Amino acid sequence: MKKLIMVAIMTAFSTTTAAAIDAHYSKDTPASPAKAWAAIGDFCGILTWHPALEKCELSNKDGATLRTLHLKGGGTILEKLIEQNDKTMTQTYVILEGVLPVANYKSTLKVVPKGDAATYDWSGRFDAKGADDVEAKKVITGVYTAGVDALVSKTSN
Repeated sequence: MKKLIMVAIMTAFSTTTAAAIDAHYSKDTPASPAKAWAAIGDFCGILTWHPALEKCELSNKDGATLRTLHLKGGGTILEKLIEQNDKTMTQTYVILEGVLPVANYKSTLKVVPKGDAATYDWSGRFDAKGADDVEAKKVITGVYTAGVDALVSKTSN
């Protein structure tokens, strides 16, 4: 009996999932908070500033706003808008499916006022899928870095 209990405990611990991965990138812009937020745009506004994108298509399903991102070089990502709040200057979304090595992905892109200027802040939490944790975090951090750097470039003029 004692051996059976130990096997059950070991099995329970071996099937628990690893902790979610956090990724984050932020960068200051000399733009005003209002100008910085306007540059992010609506949910498909990402097409106007993220260098990895070729096309963005908005759609609705069961009352939810979805966007399908078409990547340069191929591949798509289907995302669902959770919240876009002009007052708090935040946009939160989840990935439903796509080519990125992640599952259970939830992310927030926001503008943080800093006096007359602002900071772009993009963060997310997810599990690795089809890649190890280090590689998944590297990919997502790369997405954030390219996007935020492009937003800063766009709003620094």
